Amino acid sequence: MQELAPVAAAPVLDAESVAQEFPILSRRIGGHPLVYLDSANTAQKPRAVLDVIYSALAEHNANIHRAVYPLAHESTEAFEGARRRIADRLGSAYEEIVFTKNATEAINLVAYAWGRAFVNPGDTVLLTEMEHHSNIVPWQLLARERGAHLRYVPVMANGRLDMSALDRELATSPKLVGVVHVSNVLGTVNPVEEIVARAHRMGSRVLIDGAQAAPHLPLDLGALDADFYVFTGHKCYGPTGIGVLRAKRELLEAMPPFLGGGDMISRVDWQESTWAQVPLKFEAGTSPFVEAQGLAAAFDWLDGLGLDAVEAHESEVTAYALGRLLEVPGLTIHGPLDGPRGTAVSFSLDGIHPHDVAEILGREGICVRAGHHCAQPLMRKLGVAATTRASFGVHNTHADVDRLVDGLVEVRRIFGVM
Repeated sequence: MQELAPVAAAPVLDAESVAQEFPILSRRIGGHPLVYLDSANTAQKPRAVLDVIYSALAEHNANIHRAVYPLAHESTEAFEGARRRIADRLGSAYEEIVFTKNATEAINLVAYAWGRAFVNPGDTVLLTEMEHHSNIVPWQLLARERGAHLRYVPVMANGRLDMSALDRELATSPKLVGVVHVSNVLGTVNPVEEIVARAHRMGSRVLIDGAQAAPHLPLDLGALDADFYVFTGHKCYGPTGIGVLRAKRELLEAMPPFLGGGDMISRVDWQESTWAQVPLKFEAGTSPFVEAQGLAAAFDWLDGLGLDAVEAHESEVTAYALGRLLEVPGLTIHGPLDGPRGTAVSFSLDGIHPHDVAEILGREGICVRAGHHCAQPLMRKLGVAATTRASFGVHNTHADVDRLVDGLVEVRRIFGVM
């Protein structure tokens, strides 16, 4: 029988008031109030972010880095100002922040630009068994092209990485270690500071997938010292179409461009071209200048709530959810029940397919995800084809969790497994 760790302290954030800042949360689905429990998939957008996006398009819309009229100057200043604010928030230099379209593209940028230049035949890229496809497939493509090898740190039965196995793999000095900061399936918070330090001692570079960490945890990427850190905007209460690669400047300087085109060049001749300074060297074409402003606004909004308060509230709601879910007969939670944990909770309900669970809950206005969560190898490790996943955001409350549990009881009734 699964046992739960002690519940965290009471929330220090008024989530009901916060929820009122999200226009979409006033919707009703099939006559039921919307309960959004899929923030690990994409987060909803507060009015503060929507207002900034509207203003950028309605009042300041002009392409950046290309014109000298006042409107274009305003747009360029807003875009680069957003980069500065994001860099400051992450404890990083302005030149270390590269905008991409999402975290997946950011990882591909590293795999193709850094990997093609520095990964040689026979080298090893070390990943973990809890990685999202976005931190597996680009390295598979690179390994096939460069004649490199992929190896994986195992996940233990408690949902955490086998750190002894990590040390054994690091002893072979892999060229790069790629690790997820917070698992989108298990909710595991990996000890990335320790992993970075151990890897660097062995001469390995480190890439961290922070897609599930950036919306929830305070980040000082300068202090963390990872060589590459990626995340996406739409999970951080910002818009789609923008991601961030934070990379050490000396690595960006040494890497060739990822994409070619306008804005990433210094000079173009018929046969040769030279490149712009970083970070623009990696931002070919029209950049997501509206989306960057929206992402900076999302971080400003989160900071206004207080990152410590956000983390404490989400941890408490997740702990409450773990306890309530374990009351449901036949329900198994996949992932840690104690220690540091993210807000994604994956579970199986005996005898009922996750898609059926999600479909029935959806009719009740309860939004959860079902499937392999872009982590098919991990699903096979867990011995399941798919799971149902509830994931919590800053606007969720105990009442939302109670609605979920009541919905699961109804699912079991419909399938006759009471």
